[in-house]
Amino acid sequence: MSFSGGCQCGAVRYEIASARLVGYACHCRECQKQSASAFGTSVPVRKEDFVITGETQIWSRQSDSGGVTDCHFCPKCGSRVFHSAREGRDWITVKGGSLDDPCAIELLAHIWVKRRMGWVTLPDDVQQWDTQPESREEWHDLLEWDV
Repeated sequence: MSFSGGCQCGAVRYEIASARLVGYACHCRECQKQSASAFGTSVPVRKEDFVITGETQIWSRQSDSGGVTDCHFCPKCGSRVFHSAREGRDWITVKGGSLDDPCAIELLAHIWVKRRMGWVTLPDDVQQWDTQPESREEWHDLLEWDV
């Protein structure tokens, strides 16, 4: 099975080879600014399952965890498409709104809820983290796969 997505203007497209897409909503200030909304959705995807066509540019920023995140966006329309960490991880995080069918995401958690907008109501049956998982094991439990 595969999922597709891309930027607003169509200059950047991608395919994800996966049986399912799991993700989380992040309420940190960076995701709020990046999405120009209350939160951003992120979908971790193994690099080997992600094929992109079109050129992206990169804007880099320091993350709350102290690492550097490379934010890949379309140079024509400015849409953020995915993020990658410089620590050599074997996965990236696709921006959920860039999917052709964002409803395909199984939202498993909300992170950085201590920074959520007060008018956002979160469901009781979804995991919530005040900040974010800190260890590989916590991310594994959160995402239901080995990151």
